[in-house]
Amino acid sequence: MPTHTMRAIRLYEHGGPEVLRCDQVPVPEAGPGEVLVRVHAVGVNPPDWYLRDGLTNLPPETRPKFRLPVIPGTDVSGVIEAVAADVDGFSPGDEVFGLLRFPSFDGGAYAEYVTAPASDLARKPTGIDHVHAAGVPMAGLTAWQFLIELGHDHPSPFQEARHRPVPLGADTTVLINGAAGGVGHFGLQLAKWRGARVIAVASGGHESFLRKLGADRFIDYTKSRPEELVRGADLVLDTVGGSASSRFLRTLKRGGALFPVFFADFKDEESAKLGVTVSAAQVRSNGAQLAELGSLLDAGTVRVAIDSTFPLADAWAAHERASRGHIQGKIVLTVA
Repeated sequence: MPTHTMRAIRLYEHGGPEVLRCDQVPVPEAGPGEVLVRVHAVGVNPPDWYLRDGLTNLPPETRPKFRLPVIPGTDVSGVIEAVAADVDGFSPGDEVFGLLRFPSFDGGAYAEYVTAPASDLARKPTGIDHVHAAGVPMAGLTAWQFLIELGHDHPSPFQEARHRPVPLGADTTVLINGAAGGVGHFGLQLAKWRGARVIAVASGGHESFLRKLGADRFIDYTKSRPEELVRGADLVLDTVGGSASSRFLRTLKRGGALFPVFFADFKDEESAKLGVTVSAAQVRSNGAQLAELGSLLDAGTVRVAIDSTFPLADAWAAHERASRGHIQGKIVLTVA
């Protein structure tokens, strides 16, 4: 069993990477429906630095509630240390990975131990290590829920209509903006798995990487404007999103769809005039979907790219790396 205390990264105030403080805190205890995980690796995701910044980039009505000090992080891979009496299907010693309690900010993953709802976990694919497994949950599930299956009926804070993925196949062309990043490189591979033709948009240094993942066409956005080069696409997955996302509307054919991962404002009359749909989802924890992704990882159909790793105590350095952009795959924290 674990000792009574553990190392964890906590936020006492909002600000830059320097506010991430390594503390000694009590080891949490698993409640009903939960397991205690000894963490081996932690995935670093945009919501981690949104939380660090105080969620200032989100509309006030969409900001989850949280209280300082808080342990950031949602993506873990590790080994089950203990299980609650009402948990079936998992036992101490099982290797697992998961997206914890998202879209709340109660994940607490930047730590040596974390409690996790059993329903948020799946068995770690045997063919990959904990570092690669920790890079999967949020980014992989975002790509899955946008492109393959939403998998829940929870309303989105960003739109009233339920998000519906576009059927993908050999006659489908998908443009992925930000294709080299976490969500982008999973989205590319899932679209190829379903047989679609994929146009990958990223900076030029990522071309070889994206070609190896299966991209049929590559556009270097530092040299060309994809909205001027592409017409007749069935779907755009814009992993960057934001205010510039509307420029991709003109790349779509009538009946096409634009899926911005980060919320953006669109004029309904513009999309209606073009005959296209704009839709988004809010990723949610889902152990069953993660298990499906795990089978693709085990088969080698999908792989995880790791941009860089940092020790848990250097979480601030991982956030500094993220702030420089041009990330290829995922940033991961390692826990000794």
